[in-house]
Amino acid sequence: MIAVFLVDDHEMVRRGVAGVIQATPDLEVVGEAGGCREATRRIAATLPDVVVLDVHLPDGSGIDLCRAIRQRHPGMRCLILTAYDDDDAVIAAVMAGADGHLLKTVRAADLPEAVRAVAAGRRLLDPATVRRATGQVASGSTDSADPRFASLSMRERQILALIADALTNRQIADRLGLAEKTIKNYVTSMLGKLGFTHRTQAAVFELSRMHDEG
Repeated sequence: MIAVFLVDDHEMVRRGVAGVIQATPDLEVVGEAGGCREATRRIAATLPDVVVLDVHLPDGSGIDLCRAIRQRHPGMRCLILTAYDDDDAVIAAVMAGADGHLLKTVRAADLPEAVRAVAAGRRLLDPATVRRATGQVASGSTDSADPRFASLSMRERQILALIADALTNRQIADRLGLAEKTIKNYVTSMLGKLGFTHRTQAAVFELSRMHDEG
């Protein structure tokens, strides 16, 4: 049974999503919230497998809530379900550690499979949307033959992949058993080789490259 928590300030939307999930034998709604503060408290109490959340909430951003959830509960999955289809939202979702980004126009029959997918550790980010987002922050090819990627050392490639997974420098340092200052130096070198100035650019570059390889 996959435990699901819903965060949306529109009660009718929550009821609709809850109805679809509850009608699926292997999914169960364990809690609901209409805002960030309420969600933070109830998620800590229910510890769901997947949190389905909107971007725009009355007391904050669903993107910030997603980031906080992933920091406090690293094994918990987040699926963004929003009415807004824009590249900035996708970039923000990627950097917040979201496992998926779906529009509220998604067919009801497809929602349970999306929840199962992110619960299993797969990412649901539309490749075409990711490529459009990449076009805003990067130029040129993003496949494995890209000379910029080829110029990276194995350690820099490893760190790039972890940045794409939304890990902070401190989290990367802990994961690799290195000093945080060492990670910062690697990141600076990596951004210079890729021709970027921000981690967001590097994260979207790597995500798009992985989609192209897949």
